[in-house]
Amino acid sequence: MLFAQDYGLEKKHSEQTQAAIYPGLEEALKLGAKQMNHKNLIGTALLVLTMLVNPVQAQGTKEQPQVLFTNVNIFNGTEDRLYENHQVLVEGNLIKAISAGEIETRAGATVIDAGGRTLMPGFIDNHVHLALAGPTIPAHETNNTWEDMAVNAVTMAEMYLMQGFTTVRDAGGQNAGFQRAINAGLINGPRIYPSAAFIGPRGGHSDFQPFTAQPGNEGQMGYLNLGREADGVDAILKVARNNFRMGASQLKVMQSGGVTSAFDPWQMDAYTDAELKAVADVANAYGSYAMAHSYRKPLMIKALNAGIMSLEHGFGYDCEVGELMKEKGAYITTNLTAFDPGLLDIPAVRDVASSYRKAISAQKEFAGYLDNMRKCPVKRGHHTDCVGNAVACNIQIAYEKHLNAEFFGNFTALVSMTSVGGEIAAMTGDFMNPYPEGKLGVIEKGAYADILIVDGNPLEDITVIGTGDKWFGAKPRPESPETLRIIMKDGKIYKNSL
Repeated sequence: MLFAQDYGLEKKHSEQTQAAIYPGLEEALKLGAKQMNHKNLIGTALLVLTMLVNPVQAQGTKEQPQVLFTNVNIFNGTEDRLYENHQVLVEGNLIKAISAGEIETRAGATVIDAGGRTLMPGFIDNHVHLALAGPTIPAHETNNTWEDMAVNAVTMAEMYLMQGFTTVRDAGGQNAGFQRAINAGLINGPRIYPSAAFIGPRGGHSDFQPFTAQPGNEGQMGYLNLGREADGVDAILKVARNNFRMGASQLKVMQSGGVTSAFDPWQMDAYTDAELKAVADVANAYGSYAMAHSYRKPLMIKALNAGIMSLEHGFGYDCEVGELMKEKGAYITTNLTAFDPGLLDIPAVRDVASSYRKAISAQKEFAGYLDNMRKCPVKRGHHTDCVGNAVACNIQIAYEKHLNAEFFGNFTALVSMTSVGGEIAAMTGDFMNPYPEGKLGVIEKGAYADILIVDGNPLEDITVIGTGDKWFGAKPRPESPETLRIIMKDGKIYKNSL
């Protein structure tokens, strides 16, 4: 067989492989040998070619497995109510039917009686950094190897999934490789929307290089396309386009400075209007969008006017920003743990003198965020922004869930973790969305079968989703909350304690 020789395979192994991949091929070849007139020869050749090109079609369409959830109360991700005593049918990786009555299934379907528990969408975290192992930001450039980052990413992904997060948006530091590994089933983890490298200027929040590094020299973060230095429109265009080449589904730009970084004051206005617009223009050209690490109110307004569609952190938010967001159809995601007094005890803050000083001034400046968001609410996605190991981030995630409900109420917190995150994911458009077959963050017909079943009613008792009321000093949390009974992602069950 020619293709076997091309790939260095022995002929008998090649024939066995083809027989396994293309059932019926042997019979078709025998038929061709018996009926050697021209008409039959042409027909047989076409039949064989069809089998080679499309073996699935040659065998007929395979029926997708079915899972039927019965006796569930549904929180659909959008409404402040439960639909009681319903059934939900999953077929393959999509939700096939939802009904208050009985749903018919094929023989062999898996039936799960939820016993009156709540069925709800899998959670979505819109701001994670799976590969960036702690304890400090400079360590990524000078201490951590790619092995450290890879191992950290694996453990973080598994932890996120077991905490009920079936989708995450990586907000910088992740290319397509890890997403591919999860999609292929090599490791367990949530769906990933990668942003590839942070885009920022020299001395900005994506500049992790040592103090003596020379302008234009690529450090480890640059070589691995985790963070890139880009000054000027031309450099930004090149880096932004390369990010999409490396598997990004959206772009991330560092417009403000930060707290846990060496060179940049958090007040920093890192990019000109033209530079910000260049990022948004590349994202638009790919049918997607750009998000901006943006702190102060004037910078948030500047970003929105440049075409940025997702404001990250956004601590300077007020009602004027909210009105402009609604006009533009934009979103905001904020790490609410930033409002905890214990923030100053994080190693990345406490152990770096400049970061400690910046954190103190930033906390004073951003004190009005919570009142402004309650007074003028906009579409806000859940956002943890944990940089560190899975044990520490598990605690922070549970605390972020808790603060979300404490600050804004259970329903608003749940919506931010489900349907709003699904809307943000959908902004990646027809070209760059890595998961285009169904909606995320909702329980409705045709949506992805990313499903949780929890004890109790999370609209009344938020603790059933696995919250924690303590951050610093909290004990390590279990692998998965006891009250989170089923975790399904893409139609596959990863946990079932019923």
